[in-house]
Amino acid sequence: MTAPIEMDLPHKLGRAAARARIEGGIGKLASFVPGGTITDQRWDGDTLHLAVEAMGQRVASRLTVLDDRVHAVFDLPPFLGLFADKIRAKLAKDGPKLLE
Repeated sequence: MTAPIEMDLPHKLGRAAARARIEGGIGKLASFVPGGTITDQRWDGDTLHLAVEAMGQRVASRLTVLDDRVHAVFDLPPFLGLFADKIRAKLAKDGPKLLE
């Protein structure tokens, strides 16, 4: 297992509005992993657990919605670790757009 990608996405929406924006744009989350498709999703309190499948690999992900930020964690399997920098860059660039 490679080191997970972790990133905070700041927002000024408040917890409920940020969660609503994420729910409305959940399909876009798969695009953070090249060729990704969401195969599982569930909320546990204010944490969205989701699985993204890409190239025969499964990426376990968590988005924890806080009052002023969303903490995102993508646990990449070793093969997809080769794409970690690209995934991190796409998350940094497009992640905040989910909260607009």
